[in-house]
Amino acid sequence: MNSIRQVPTRVKSRRTEANLGAEREHFEKQQLSSISKAINSSEAPVKEKHARRIILGTHREKGAHTFWSYALGFPLAGSSILSWKFCHVLHKVLRDGHRNVLQDCMRHHSSLVEVGLLWGNLHDRYGQLVALYTKLLCTKLEFHAKHSEIPPNLEVTDEVLERTAGTDINNVFQLTVEVFDYMDAELKLAETVIRQLNTSIAISTLTSGQCRLAPLIQVIQDCSHLYHFTVKLLFKLHSCLPADTLQGHRDRFHDQFRSLKTFFNRARDMLYFKRLIQIPKLPDSPPNFLHAAALAKHVKPVVVIPDDDEPEQQDDDDDDPEPLIEVSDVPTPIVQAQPQQLDIFDQAFGPPNGGFDDRDLQIESLKQDLELLRAELEKVKAEAQRYIMQLKSQINSLEAELEEQRLQKQRALVENEQLRMELEATRRRNAEHEGLQSTFIEAEKRAQATEQRYNKLKEKHTELVASHAELLRKSADTVRMLSATQQTQDEVERTKQQLSFEVDRIKQESDMKLEEQKFEMEKLKRELDEKIAEVMRIKATLQSSETSSEQMNSSMTALQAEKERLMRSVSEKEAELSSLRQSSQVQQSSLQQERDRNSRELVELQAKLQEKSNQEAQLKQKLLDEQFALLQCTVSEAENIIQDAVAKLDDPLHIRCTSSPDYLVSRAEATLSSVDKVKKGHADYLSNMGDAGGLLRSLTQFSHSAADTIINGSATAHMAPTDHADRLTENCRGCATECLQYLKELKSKTSLQRADPAAIRVIVQKILYLGQELRPKGMDVRQDELGDLVDKEMAATSAAIEDAVRRIDEMMNQARKDTSGIKLEVNERILNSCTDLMKAIRMLIIASTDLQKEIVEGGRGAASIKEFYARNSRWTEGLISAAKAVGWGASEMVESADKVVLHTGKYEELIVCSHEIAASTAQLVAASKVKADRNSKKLTVLQQASRHVNEMAANVVASTKTGQEHLEEKDTMDFSGMSLIKLRKEEMESQVKVLELESQLENERLRLGELRKKHYVLAGVPLEEVPEGNGDASSLPNPSTMSPKLGKPTIMRKPALAQKPTIPPKSMFK
Repeated sequence: MNSIRQVPTRVKSRRTEANLGAEREHFEKQQLSSISKAINSSEAPVKEKHARRIILGTHREKGAHTFWSYALGFPLAGSSILSWKFCHVLHKVLRDGHRNVLQDCMRHHSSLVEVGLLWGNLHDRYGQLVALYTKLLCTKLEFHAKHSEIPPNLEVTDEVLERTAGTDINNVFQLTVEVFDYMDAELKLAETVIRQLNTSIAISTLTSGQCRLAPLIQVIQDCSHLYHFTVKLLFKLHSCLPADTLQGHRDRFHDQFRSLKTFFNRARDMLYFKRLIQIPKLPDSPPNFLHAAALAKHVKPVVVIPDDDEPEQQDDDDDDPEPLIEVSDVPTPIVQAQPQQLDIFDQAFGPPNGGFDDRDLQIESLKQDLELLRAELEKVKAEAQRYIMQLKSQINSLEAELEEQRLQKQRALVENEQLRMELEATRRRNAEHEGLQSTFIEAEKRAQATEQRYNKLKEKHTELVASHAELLRKSADTVRMLSATQQTQDEVERTKQQLSFEVDRIKQESDMKLEEQKFEMEKLKRELDEKIAEVMRIKATLQSSETSSEQMNSSMTALQAEKERLMRSVSEKEAELSSLRQSSQVQQSSLQQERDRNSRELVELQAKLQEKSNQEAQLKQKLLDEQFALLQCTVSEAENIIQDAVAKLDDPLHIRCTSSPDYLVSRAEATLSSVDKVKKGHADYLSNMGDAGGLLRSLTQFSHSAADTIINGSATAHMAPTDHADRLTENCRGCATECLQYLKELKSKTSLQRADPAAIRVIVQKILYLGQELRPKGMDVRQDELGDLVDKEMAATSAAIEDAVRRIDEMMNQARKDTSGIKLEVNERILNSCTDLMKAIRMLIIASTDLQKEIVEGGRGAASIKEFYARNSRWTEGLISAAKAVGWGASEMVESADKVVLHTGKYEELIVCSHEIAASTAQLVAASKVKADRNSKKLTVLQQASRHVNEMAANVVASTKTGQEHLEEKDTMDFSGMSLIKLRKEEMESQVKVLELESQLENERLRLGELRKKHYVLAGVPLEEVPEGNGDASSLPNPSTMSPKLGKPTIMRKPALAQKPTIPPKSMFK
């Protein structure tokens, strides 16, 4: 049996040119079939087998040339579902296709941008998704084109990521920002898809829901790798840069972490994803980048795509049988040998003729072996993962022990340094002591050498001085202790005063005795100096008189006697000094006893004071704990209120709830006021932690106000345009997120200091701005100008009617000069009816003005006219709008009549103007009737004038139609000269023209309906009051909505439009 490696060479050598062409044709046909079945306008998910064939085709031709050649022919600008499925297939091709697909797709980058801009400017649900998907694909193409080391499927090792980031910290910083942008594009698409499913109340088991959810499989695969890249890069940045510099990166990562975790949890609960993908679970809290050891706890999330072992069955309406390749011109030996060999294309796509050989059995057996090996590999991976987790836990414990040993070592080093410093100080003191001792010994030797005879007396003097210094030091210590005692406790003040008095007395006595001793010592010193001087004089006398020995002997005898006398006096002084020393010792012992007693009393008092301080500290701490517990309970209740409000946004029953922009603005303003109160209460609580009453009251008001704002914002979004509704709903969700984040910070003591409601204020201001945008445009006029504006509009309307009558008279005179016969008769009839209508409108304006004056005089009371109009602003705005409409309708009727008389206009324009004037006058009558008294005579006059206007408007319509019929040319239809085939052809052409006209009529009716809806929006009419239908008959807004009075019946309705006319047979052949 030949080896598999020899098969491609032998097949290639035997393949003929015709066979290669047939294979290429078969390949292109198969690719076209798969692309057309995968990318279509049906709202169903892309089938996996079609996408797989397209991906295998990119590997066969090593690029995406064939895919783009067919894809460029799709009308992407005409169908949003087609564009959505095209983006899904392109995403799969980028991830799983050949590596050259990226370069081929970059050539069409501008086309993707244009498609995204086109659908981004249109209000279409799939169009919004297509705009986000094209932005994601462009971001993906630009990222992988810039970093070619990372493939589009993002499956790279950590070493490749490190090599891509490099060693330059600036490159790592820039790569981290690009990965953040990549992740934002992925999460934005996922959040929009899920939000649309929640809005439309779709479930994942329907094809419409699966069509939106299918691309999220590739989004989940991308997000798992991007999350791992972000964690690795942020840990690397924190190892090189300070933490303050990367605060923005950490905040952005935390936002993405919360969004990604929410997305994974919601996707994991959907039935659609459970059989297609295994979504990993993210940790409960984000990694701590400030602690380098937290990197070891990070586990890379792995997305598992289960293998689908069930064989795909071909349906008759899904896959066509693959055509056979014509090989009749191939020589017989080649044809006979060819079934025994398989080329690469047949291995990938199967035999062209659908044949079966023995290798299929080998393939099946290899598949079974592969499944067994895969199961074993999964077991090995699970075991290895378990070992890895055990080793990581051991590493974490060892790191904790190492950290503890490092702390102990640090403490030991600090203690060692302190001991070394103490030893150095002791050594310095010993050296100083030794120096002082040596100095003292030398001085003593010198004193002994110079004054040997008076050594004892000096020693006694020295002892007296030392005892005196000791007494002074003891006295100073006693004074310091007493002063310390006086500062610590007021209760022992009396005792300290007594002790101070006794110490002062003892000090005075000791000072007096020391003074006496000093005086005696000075006296002895003077006597000693005198004796020494005498001895010196005697010695000089003895030296000068050597000859007189007898005198010397006598002098010596006298000196000896004097010496004995001095010795006796010294003995007496020594006795006195000993007595003084004994008395001093007795006083010192008594002072020592008194000091010991005072010390004991001081220790007892300090112990009592310390006990009272501890009790006071415990009570204060208990008070702080109770206040913080109350704050936590209030914050938890506030969180429940906010979460309940957020839950109502996704409640299907809440979709029917609506609210007005005015009420939303009032609730938003109340929320802003409560935010200020919360901020002030928070500052007061931080300054005084023992009183949390202000913060608790402000938090209660804030939670209810914020919940009302969120609920009413969602209710207002139900009746707002699509763009405003999406922005308002997104801001409401953002407001809830910021409120919950702020409340979460208030619950923790660590984050209580930095809690700031500034983000809540910003997003509530956005909601307030959107509510103001959604207000009716009539609110832009200041209320103090409404009264003047009513008078001006009524005067302008009367002037417009007068001008219209004058112009109609001029047209009548001109028509009599220029026309004659039937045309003159028709023009006179039309202009006369228009003149009658204008006169009737003028009478109606006069009656309305009289009734309006009666209403103002009867309802204003003591207020002025302007104050009455300002107080009833909605009713005043209705009058202004009606007056403007009447004046504008009169001007338009004059213009239309002028064009009809000059044969440059259409009769239908005059008919429509008549209807519009009738509707506008009806609106004016209804606006005036709202606040009028039912028994008012002027109201009766106004109603009669209104009926007269309707009759005159009907006369205008009738005269216009009659004149049109008189002036219309009557053509006779002669079909005698036509054959049967010619008649059939003419009949078909007439039917085509009828269908075209009906289509145009239907489109115009739809356009008219949209125009009226827009008119209602600009006029401030709620959307639920807009009449249904295609514009065949519509009514004016209920006047009760423009007035504070309710319960008035609706009487203002525009005249019904003309129904679709029946086409007579003569128009079929014009």
